[in-house]
Amino acid sequence: MSRLPHHKTLDDYDFTFQPSLDVRKVKDIAALSFVEAKANVALLGPPGVGKTHLACSLGIAACQAGYGVYFTTLDELIRKLHAADATGRLTRQIRTYLRPTVLIIDEVGYLPLDQKDANLLFQLVSRRYETGSIILSSNKAFSEWGPIIGDEVLATAILDRLLHHCDVISINGPSWRMKDRLADTEPPMAD
Repeated sequence: MSRLPHHKTLDDYDFTFQPSLDVRKVKDIAALSFVEAKANVALLGPPGVGKTHLACSLGIAACQAGYGVYFTTLDELIRKLHAADATGRLTRQIRTYLRPTVLIIDEVGYLPLDQKDANLLFQLVSRRYETGSIILSSNKAFSEWGPIIGDEVLATAILDRLLHHCDVISINGPSWRMKDRLADTEPPMAD
């Protein structure tokens, strides 16, 4: 029921590939005290650094501890909220995202939101504030969320609620998916 896209744990994560990542902080977060505190976790970094892997790992740890978990991308979440709103079921759909103890929202920042999208996201974040945890991944720094949300004031209001009780993990390193491809494209060394 968690809809996690894959079963990857922290043991499967190659911390040596991302040396800038604070392993101790990640493992502390994986102890799930943030869930008990109804706090949030934000995973920030460029594509391919393992944000989704870490989000899923935390989701698996939460499931194993008996917590309800639900995984979605921001794009999918917004599409479902739009569809529910069009059929008069918005309140019911929002409850779907309020029910789990941990809501994982992946890929924040890949697609810009229009005003209605941003309002829907604000409603959800506002309703979950201090009542349930959110784990989100984003390829954008928080300072870049204004253009993504499409409204600086609304972006500030969303971030205010998300970040009030939040562990932020920034990952700055190479793409795991591209590591072998980049090696394949290196020109041969001359003799």
